[in-house]
Amino acid sequence: MTATPSRRSVLAALASLATLGQAATGPGWAAAPAARTVRIVALGDSLTAGYGLPPGDAFPVRLEAALKAKGYHVEVINAGVSGDTSDQGLARLDWSTPEDADAAIVEFGANDALRGLPPATTRAALDEIVGRLAARMPVLVTGMRAPRNMGEAYANAYDPLFREVAEKHGALYDPFFLEGVVLDPRLNQPDGIHPNRAGVDLIVGRILPMVEDLIGRALTRRS
Repeated sequence: MTATPSRRSVLAALASLATLGQAATGPGWAAAPAARTVRIVALGDSLTAGYGLPPGDAFPVRLEAALKAKGYHVEVINAGVSGDTSDQGLARLDWSTPEDADAAIVEFGANDALRGLPPATTRAALDEIVGRLAARMPVLVTGMRAPRNMGEAYANAYDPLFREVAEKHGALYDPFFLEGVVLDPRLNQPDGIHPNRAGVDLIVGRILPMVEDLIGRALTRRS
């Protein structure tokens, strides 16, 4: 049952509206500025670029949609290039990251492991990428895991490097970008490697709280 407002409360509300109207038309009044859009660069390989998917199903697009649905003023820029290793991402870092970007998501490493690159090479490139970005903006580093057929020694050197680089530079850290998606045929394209739309949406839903934290850091840094 809806309560009926009292005559006194209605009059008080009308008086408040009248006062606001007078203030709005008085000298010196100006409309409050709209919130500036937070620009997030998603820098990565095919998992970011959206390999094999319609443009609207790529991770940055689906992430932007999910954030906007929660009321955020945000733009997620797709700076993914299919096939890139971490050192190739480093080579294009400057022109891939707009000057007015507020935050970055860094997703590299899958191609490094698939090509058997030394973990030390991946670490060095990722360290340079995250270090240079963190000097400008908050960063979220997403981790990757080595294929188990690379051997235990390789995995032991490769798997922890993402967390260690993130901690070194004070970045946020997501342990495994493909968590819950890898090896599930329902969530992957026929190649068994790249997520389909359902897989992308699962990744977005899982990573969303960390991206919200990233946005909070960006807004704090901006103020």
